[in-house]
Amino acid sequence: MSTAILTGQPVPGSPLEGDLRSLGFDVRVASDAADVETLLAAVPGDQRVAVVDARFVGHVHALRLGLTDPRFAASAVTGAVTAQPQARKDLARALRATAGTAGGVVTLDALPDDISAAMESTATDVHRPELGTLVATVPTDPQARNEARQAVAAVDDEAVRLRTAVKSRDGFFTTYCISPYSRYIARWCARRGLTPNQVTTASLLTALIAAGCAATGTRGGFVAAGLLLLFSFVLDCTDGQLARYSLQYSTLGAWLDATFDRAKEYAYYAGLALGAARGGDDVWALALGAMILQTCRHVVDFSFNEANHDATANTSPTAALSDKLDSVGWTVWVRRMIVLPIGERWAMIAVLTALTTPRVTLIVLLVGCALAACYTTAGRVLRSLTRKATRTDRAAQALGDLADNGPLASAFAALGRRPWLRPAPVIAFAGGAAVVGTALANSYGSPVVVVAAVGYVILSGLALGTPLKAPLDWLVPPFFRAAEYGTVLVLAAKADVNGALPAAFGLVAAVAYHHYDTVYRIKGGTGAPPRWLVRAIGGQEGRTLVVALAAALLPTADFTVALTALAVAVALVVLVESIRFWVTAHKLGAPAVHDEGEPA
Repeated sequence: MSTAILTGQPVPGSPLEGDLRSLGFDVRVASDAADVETLLAAVPGDQRVAVVDARFVGHVHALRLGLTDPRFAASAVTGAVTAQPQARKDLARALRATAGTAGGVVTLDALPDDISAAMESTATDVHRPELGTLVATVPTDPQARNEARQAVAAVDDEAVRLRTAVKSRDGFFTTYCISPYSRYIARWCARRGLTPNQVTTASLLTALIAAGCAATGTRGGFVAAGLLLLFSFVLDCTDGQLARYSLQYSTLGAWLDATFDRAKEYAYYAGLALGAARGGDDVWALALGAMILQTCRHVVDFSFNEANHDATANTSPTAALSDKLDSVGWTVWVRRMIVLPIGERWAMIAVLTALTTPRVTLIVLLVGCALAACYTTAGRVLRSLTRKATRTDRAAQALGDLADNGPLASAFAALGRRPWLRPAPVIAFAGGAAVVGTALANSYGSPVVVVAAVGYVILSGLALGTPLKAPLDWLVPPFFRAAEYGTVLVLAAKADVNGALPAAFGLVAAVAYHHYDTVYRIKGGTGAPPRWLVRAIGGQEGRTLVVALAAALLPTADFTVALTALAVAVALVVLVESIRFWVTAHKLGAPAVHDEGEPA
């Protein structure tokens, strides 16, 4: 339960108390100035508290935005201020400071606004939501109150709430084909007490059923799979809209939404491969290639954004051109569609599944994602080369964590501090190209691949010898992902035995989960996974060396068993630690970070 303390002279006929109770607040009224501090101290320390001017006039949704958003420790709108447990002391200090400026007496006139101003003056971050057409004001006379009430009546509170439930920046397919009706599904869910996490889980289950239908290998199964995949995407949009509609943000929900998207898509690729196998067509290499390409695309996005998260300047003419193009309506949608975001990608997969074969679906997906990757990566490279910016230690640390180097590479990191061993992306690319190229050029079991893998271990350490602060150093993590995953794919394909590629698919999926988990922890401000976890699963270079050794020492049948065992071991260690971390973070009230930018 949250508590709201009303200050000032109550206004007859005001709906304010009812509005606050509808938002889950237990309302207390301060009868005089001394009551405010007393009532505040009486609220349990683990509860949210709000101080609201009794003269407040505004929309219920304005109060909801200002007083109930769980993502912010403190927030305010005109006439109201709130603090979650972690900001309660700041609010109490601000109340005492306000009393001090009033000669030792706390006055009730405009007290919430004085408190929020005092909190901000001491560098407390007080969130002030964008209200747009919503009204939140404290009229000081009957005429102003009447005008404020008329302004409230002129704006449909529910229409604004529905409109703002939709992500502000989304793809063309999502914006015009899904969001016009999914927002109403979100409202329907909210009115029945469903949570975003429940809708997220329903979306995952629907996608898994779609993958099962695709695995049947029948035309009816493929049609059902395509339809269910689209419905899963509708639910995927609904969960975020429900979170925004009802402000039900949570740490656990942000993690589930992000990880389930990847699980749904990659499980569907596996379903297509199983369905094709029933018809006598082996497309596991294509399915694994699609997963690798999509994962590398994501790590390019994450690495570039983290490298420039808090850069001190952005003087890139490429960025200026991009901003200029965004001012022309039609170019915005073309550029968003070119990158093949999740909406367009899933719609394409669904239609191709229903109308063609798994092989055609996966080939078109690979071509489309490859073109999108070239487009986005080229643009980011140009921005980086033409950008004058000083990247911070935090950005360098994030890139180092995303690189996922283990103990073997770390042993050679000291050698990389020599000035002639530059630049880091060239070293990372050379090592990855050498090991993947050697695997491609030699037959299964060749010891030369092991030699190349040892060289890759050394070069992985050299690449991280110094902090990754150069303009293109954000390319190091994507090069490492491509090298590790590509080596697994090539060696499994070279084994040319039933089960090798599915086992490789499982291994890459388990490792990719670890890499996504690392990204979401960094984005959430909680830091990368603990070093013991990285050491326990070998680091990216250690796993690459192990797979190369297994291919050189084991017959093909045993190689499949080794890949399967490695996949199970990595999955168990990573999943157990990840679930423990996110559930604990949720219980401790860590801030929820939900993606409101470009769709993945």
